[in-house]
Amino acid sequence: MIWGLLLLPFVVLAQHPTGNEKWLHPHKPTSQAEIDAQMPFYPSRASTGGMDLKPEMFEDPQVCKGCHQEIYRQWSQSVMANSWDDPIYQALFKRASEATKGEIDNFCIACHSPIGMTSMKATSAMIGSDQTLPGVNCEVCHNISELSGHDNAAYVLTPNRAMHVKLGPRTDAESPYHKTEFSDLHTRSEFCSVCHNVTHPMNSTPIERTYDEWQESVYNEQGVQCQDCHMTPGPGTSDNPGKSAIMGKDRKHIYSHDFSGGNSTLLEHLGHSESAQLSRDMLRSAATIEFMNLPSHVIPGEPVTIKVKVTNTGAGHKLPTGFPEGREVWIDFSASHDKNRPLYRSGAVVNGETEAGTRNFKVWLGDKNGDIVDLNVWEVDRVLADNRIPPKGFAIVDYTFVVPEDSKGKLTLAASLKYWPFSQHLVDELLGAGKMKVDIVEMTAATTTLAVKNEPLPSLIAQDSHH
Repeated sequence: MIWGLLLLPFVVLAQHPTGNEKWLHPHKPTSQAEIDAQMPFYPSRASTGGMDLKPEMFEDPQVCKGCHQEIYRQWSQSVMANSWDDPIYQALFKRASEATKGEIDNFCIACHSPIGMTSMKATSAMIGSDQTLPGVNCEVCHNISELSGHDNAAYVLTPNRAMHVKLGPRTDAESPYHKTEFSDLHTRSEFCSVCHNVTHPMNSTPIERTYDEWQESVYNEQGVQCQDCHMTPGPGTSDNPGKSAIMGKDRKHIYSHDFSGGNSTLLEHLGHSESAQLSRDMLRSAATIEFMNLPSHVIPGEPVTIKVKVTNTGAGHKLPTGFPEGREVWIDFSASHDKNRPLYRSGAVVNGETEAGTRNFKVWLGDKNGDIVDLNVWEVDRVLADNRIPPKGFAIVDYTFVVPEDSKGKLTLAASLKYWPFSQHLVDELLGAGKMKVDIVEMTAATTTLAVKNEPLPSLIAQDSHH
């Protein structure tokens, strides 16, 4: 579910970004006339430059496939292509629409089917109907001419079938079928901000802030854009030589349209295993995990504290980011004796959720009473807690347990960093048990051993001699 905030007056920011507008007092229309003039698809911030859009103004992606075959193949197996058909989105959207009597329909549809909202009068009632709505397709991105803000679908969608112009990141692109026009906006992270910064439309609670997280990071300072990571064939790939179209120019780098992120669960569910694997590859390039300041040995019958450090080494935003009701990164930690005799475990999945006491990284949202909101996203009123790891940041967590008195030999420690886009419990609640299997991805892992000795630790010996 996409939620967002009316942060700014209706001014064009695409050409003249001014810095910290997001910290200004949120702008909200004061009259129906102002709403109609500034936000014709209220409460989303989407607009069409005053145009009255019709479905026939947009090309079918199959037309684009004629020349852009590889790009079409990548896109068709992406989350973008399936943004409207995503069953988790649809289930949450239907609940929210019913609870708010349709008040938030435009707000959700604006980023999940921009063409459906702006030209087809789409509503939640179309879910499960015979009418097919397009997701985020070629015609959406390549017809956005400017932005009016940095959240809540603040794009200006202006298809131009009369001139047949497509906007994109090339200054020298040529096509025998349509005209092309260079758009600097398409080369910058701001382009992504409109659907990846999300705030509650009625009370201004920040729900998702992926763009802001990037903006405040070293990646922004170094000029690394969202497209540089999410539109490449895989982690660490800077050059992707080839052609954008079958008759196009040979180029050093072609933007991949897999739009790899972290939702391997949805992609596997839809049968797109190749794209799902790209998502896993990205997750596995995002972080490291290691043990810190380990004692020289452990003592039978005595408590021991183990420190584990997780570092966000590869994500240009917080770890994790996005849909806060679902996204969770956690440590699955275990200590076992020789012959795999388990001694301690924290981070197991129990009844479709991470067990109590799990050291995890996520956002907790609350309602007006301060109670945690798990599913009813329209009730969100505040952020209760956020312990996610910022770009290039780290977190250190402790595990303390008692070593059994009969322990001998070695103690094996294992720490695995895991991720899911939503818990199995949430999926079962929304769709029903067995309808979708959540893919738990092991992002990274570390193991080590500690000798078990019935003798004081060196630090204790030194402490005793000091006194």
